[in-house]
Amino acid sequence: MIVSLTLILLAQLLGEVAARAAGLPVPGPVIGMALLLGFLVLRDRTQPASTRWLPPPLVDGGLEGTAKGMLAHLSILFVPAGVGIVGKLDVLASHGLALALVLLVSVTLTLAATVLTFVAVSRLLEHRPERWWPAFGKSRCKDGDRR
Repeated sequence: MIVSLTLILLAQLLGEVAARAAGLPVPGPVIGMALLLGFLVLRDRTQPASTRWLPPPLVDGGLEGTAKGMLAHLSILFVPAGVGIVGKLDVLASHGLALALVLLVSVTLTLAATVLTFVAVSRLLEHRPERWWPAFGKSRCKDGDRR
């Protein structure tokens, strides 16, 4: 668990360093998550070799178990955010209506973009299912003939 937690925090640290050093408008933890994803893809693609040069917790599912344990207690991480909001009640009181309006508009636009993307992709798949997913829309009989 210590090795897995160290890798997760190291990925976040490297992402933060990369974001600040390059002046990127992307948060450091997002870059760290991409680095961790790259590590996992590389680990899984080089499975026989990775068991020789990586510690056992990073190969035998310990990393995934640590991540699931952290996700199970994710709600605890929202406590500091709630305390921060309570600490800035004066700002919330003076700009509360504007903040609520921005929040409402951004949630509505996000939902609309999600729906439009889903509709566009489903229409694309309806017109050309063979190109994207060869088994889409086809079923096989017991003898292997297509219907």
